[in-house]
Amino acid sequence: MLQFLDLASSESQTEFMAHIYLSFDFAKDEDKAQQARHKLEGWKQAFRLDKKLLYKVERVAATPSDGEAKPSKAEKSKPKGKGKAAAATAAVAAPSSNDDIKLLVRLAFSGHEKLSEQRWVQRIPSEEPFQGASPAVVKPGDASFESTEKQFEELA
Repeated sequence: MLQFLDLASSESQTEFMAHIYLSFDFAKDEDKAQQARHKLEGWKQAFRLDKKLLYKVERVAATPSDGEAKPSKAEKSKPKGKGKAAAATAAVAAPSSNDDIKLLVRLAFSGHEKLSEQRWVQRIPSEEPFQGASPAVVKPGDASFESTEKQFEELA
């Protein structure tokens, strides 16, 4: 069969990389969440997993009895006269200790790296700071996959 390499192909040359999400709920344990974040950063650098291992931290404010979200201490004590940018920086710099901390980890390995992907899916939840954080693995095809993917994309 004769192939024309100089003509545009109608098919994509790259394959879709399926993501696997790992969800960890640290409740109010800020120290464990920081240890987990540092461990992920160490792995990213040591194993060169820059775009293959991404994570985002979500802080869910504790809700009082009236059903509205309770503002954190950083939101209550906004700096006066410094504007919205300073208030946003203060909210990030000083999170409330009453917030529930959730960590979402996204693994994105290509098709020929299935063994590496499987090893990371097994390794991350078995390590120390992640064990007690009720780990959950969400794979494509699971019922909560689309909502988890949307939640990951919406986090800053």
